[in-house]
Amino acid sequence: MTRDEIVAAIRAAHAGRTPLRLRGAGSKDFYGGLLAGEVLDLSGHRGIVAYEPTELYLSAKCGTSLAEIEAVLAEHGQMLAFEPPHFSANATVDRQIPAKTGATLGGCLAAGLAGPRRMQAGAVRDFVLGVTLVDGRGQVLDFGGRVMKNVAGYDVSRLIAGSLGTLGVIAEATLKVLPKPVAETTLAFACAADEAVRRLNDWGAQPLPLSAAFWHDGRLLLRLSGAAAAVDAARRRLGGELTVDGEKTWISVREQTHPAFAATPLWRVALPSTAPALAVDGLCAIEWGGALRWYAGDIDAAAIRAAATAAGGHATLYRAPESLRCRVDPFTPLAPALLALHRRLKKVFDPAGILNPGRLYAEF
Repeated sequence: MTRDEIVAAIRAAHAGRTPLRLRGAGSKDFYGGLLAGEVLDLSGHRGIVAYEPTELYLSAKCGTSLAEIEAVLAEHGQMLAFEPPHFSANATVDRQIPAKTGATLGGCLAAGLAGPRRMQAGAVRDFVLGVTLVDGRGQVLDFGGRVMKNVAGYDVSRLIAGSLGTLGVIAEATLKVLPKPVAETTLAFACAADEAVRRLNDWGAQPLPLSAAFWHDGRLLLRLSGAAAAVDAARRRLGGELTVDGEKTWISVREQTHPAFAATPLWRVALPSTAPALAVDGLCAIEWGGALRWYAGDIDAAAIRAAATAAGGHATLYRAPESLRCRVDPFTPLAPALLALHRRLKKVFDPAGILNPGRLYAEF
C-alpha cells in the first residue's frame, strides 16, 4: 500500500462518514476500547526509509515490523531504547531472523507502550523525532524532523505516541536510536513487595546502572546495563544472586509471557515510585523502580481507580474479556479541562470522527 492509497481511503471514508479501524498486525487489538469500523490494513505500507547509525536516527513506514527494524539496528550495535513489546510470534529470544510480519512501527507508536528499560531510557514519546501523519480529512501533515534540535511548530510528534490512531495514520516516523550497552547482568533478591519498593527507591537515588526492575511472587529481579566496569562494580556492591537466564526473563516480561501476567482482568497502575501499597488485593508484579504496578483478578474498577488517584496515579484496564471491556472504560476518565482539550484536538485532526472511534475514549 502506498501513501497515496492511504490518503484516498481516508478521504473516501471522510466523505461517507465511514468509521475506520486502523490496523497493522493487530498485536495490540486487546488494548484500549472495543474495536469498531472497517479495517484499513496498513501492514503493506512498509520499509525502512532512512537509517544513519552515526546520527542515531531511523525513519520507517508504519507497516514496517519491529523485528525487521531491530535486526537492522542490531547489525550496528544499536537498539530502540524504550524496548517496545511485540506481543506477536516474531518476538524471539535470538532475534536472528528479520521478520517481515508481526508487530509494526505504527502500532508501536500508536499504543505508546514501552518495556522494562522504560525506567532508565524513557517513554516512547521521548524517542519520536518526527512523523508524517495522514489526518481524518486525508491531509498529509509533517511534524518534527530527523534531528534532536528540530523545534519548529507544535510538538505533535510526541502527541501521537499513545493516541491509538484516533488522530491520524502514522504513515512514517523517525525515531532516535541508541547504542546497546556493552555489558548487562541480572541480579535476583528474595523480598516482599513493600521491601522491593523500598529497595528500588533507595537504589534509584544512587549512581547505579539500573536499566530494569521486576518483582513477582517474592522475587525481585534487577538488570544492570552499561560499561563493564560499572556493571561489575554495581553487582559487587548490591549483592544478590547472579542469574543465568536474564535475557530470556526480560523478554518474557516485555512480551508479558511471564507467569505474572497470566491472570485476567489485568490492571496497569502507574504511580509515584514511592507510593505505598494500595488498599486493593491482586498485586501480581512491580516494574519501573516501583512506578508501575500490575493487579489481576476480579477487582472493582471504581475501587482500584480511587485508590490509584489517592496515591497520585491512575489505573488502566489493560487486558480483559470483551464482556468487561464493554462496561468499563479502559482508561481513567479525564478531568473536565483535559477532556475539553482532547475534544478540541480530535475535532482538528479528525472532524468527522472516523478514525478508531471509541478506541481511546467512548466519546471519540
